[in-house]
Amino acid sequence: MQLSSHLLVGARAVPGANGAIRATNPATGETLEPAFGGATLDDLDQACALAEQAFDPYRERPPQARAAFLESIAEQLLALGDELVERCVLETGLPRGRIEGERGRTVNQLRLFAAVVRSGDHLDLRIDPAQPGRAPLPRPDLRLRHIPVGPVAVFGASNFPLAFSVAGGDTASALAAGCPVLAKAHSAHPGTSALAGLAIQRAVRDCGMPEGTFSLLFDSGRAVGQALVSDRRIKAVGFTGSRAGGAALMALAAARAEPIPVYAEMSSINPVLLFPHALAARAEEIGKAFAASLTLGVGQFCTNPGLVLALDSADLDTFIDSASTALRAAAAGTMLTAGIAASYRSGVDALAGHAAVATLAQNVHAEGKGAAALFRTTGVAFLADHALHGEVFGPAALLVVCRDMAEMRAVTEVLEGQLTATLQIDADDYAAAMALLPALERKVGRILVNGFPTGVEVSTAMVHGGPFPATSDGRSTSVGTGAISRFLRPVCYQNMPQALLPAVLRDDAMAGSWRRMDGTLAKA
Repeated sequence: MQLSSHLLVGARAVPGANGAIRATNPATGETLEPAFGGATLDDLDQACALAEQAFDPYRERPPQARAAFLESIAEQLLALGDELVERCVLETGLPRGRIEGERGRTVNQLRLFAAVVRSGDHLDLRIDPAQPGRAPLPRPDLRLRHIPVGPVAVFGASNFPLAFSVAGGDTASALAAGCPVLAKAHSAHPGTSALAGLAIQRAVRDCGMPEGTFSLLFDSGRAVGQALVSDRRIKAVGFTGSRAGGAALMALAAARAEPIPVYAEMSSINPVLLFPHALAARAEEIGKAFAASLTLGVGQFCTNPGLVLALDSADLDTFIDSASTALRAAAAGTMLTAGIAASYRSGVDALAGHAAVATLAQNVHAEGKGAAALFRTTGVAFLADHALHGEVFGPAALLVVCRDMAEMRAVTEVLEGQLTATLQIDADDYAAAMALLPALERKVGRILVNGFPTGVEVSTAMVHGGPFPATSDGRSTSVGTGAISRFLRPVCYQNMPQALLPAVLRDDAMAGSWRRMDGTLAKA
């Protein structure tokens, strides 16, 4: 497929006339061709108009047709072959193996959502039959299904150019729900975004979906992204990025005449709690595994373990020695953008210069690269200074040494919302861990044991979300089949004639479909 630098406004390829975006190879500093023209507000208006026109026809397409559409997108992405992988490597500095793995995840989540659409589980069908003879008042016939909310704006992420970008999880779950998608490409990888957009556009055409089912826009500044969130035709937003960026979109969405939800994944330091008996048994092993998780992908994961909590002991010293040795041996890696690299260096320098922080390991910075770093402070200092709680996006972590389990719990209680918490425990630590679990459940979306949080399984039970600021809405997930619920809302039909009911709620609905009859789950 030939790389196009055009916007995709429905079925049309439109040259952008509002400034230019050029990708930079972060490994070499080379400016990459071609230039991608930014969208105008008129381009945005046309894309939103097409999405609005497409909404009702698209959402009423049979489940089998929408599922086949998602599978077609997956096949079109695979058909891009090396062209997609090689362009993505150039634009991100990520190794080929990482990109190939991410492509597999992107394809698999599209197929997973296709299976969800076929099953109909996301509709949460419910029927409470009429009870005309009930005393003192009769009960009407009540039937419920979930319908899509409307066109969705998706903002591509910098750190996942495939799995959280144009054809990523937000797009897949919105399309699965029945919502047209307007994707705003991330300016760091416009070529990757363009190729993924073309794959979706082809699937729209091949599957006979309405033209406005998908559009792709480039933004040379912030005006188009802001206008997209503010447009009355957009009914929800998916975003992965910085806390400042997510908060700005939330404010725009809340200021609309009709406020809309923004599902933003923003900031998380993902505490790792080291319990005494686990350290006594395997401190060196835990230290090595922690260092590997911290430096994976140059620390550019939203689940990076940026905070460690532990009690002072000789076993903790063993962990520190093991982790520090492994981190000093880790080569600095190319970061996704010059801006991310500069921000990371600033965060590391702030920790290194903090009066209450000691440096345990810190490799030498190089231009555009992220060098591993590990710092230490006390529970008292952490509790006293909120500046120590912030995310440093990259391969750096802060170890907080607590005097006892009561102080560890106090530190846990002051943490902001997080995506994950990790417990390194042995059986003799269970009682202490149990005492902390209620606080952790209030703070995070995923609690894991004897592993590390980098790596998010795309499955039915996964939660990739958490209380603010990990995400803007801690009741949701952006990974796994539960992600589809962000773009659905319930509608109840009371005493509706069979002929007017949605097919899935009629008495003669497709045999084998699941629904709740008078509160009991049963097959039609």
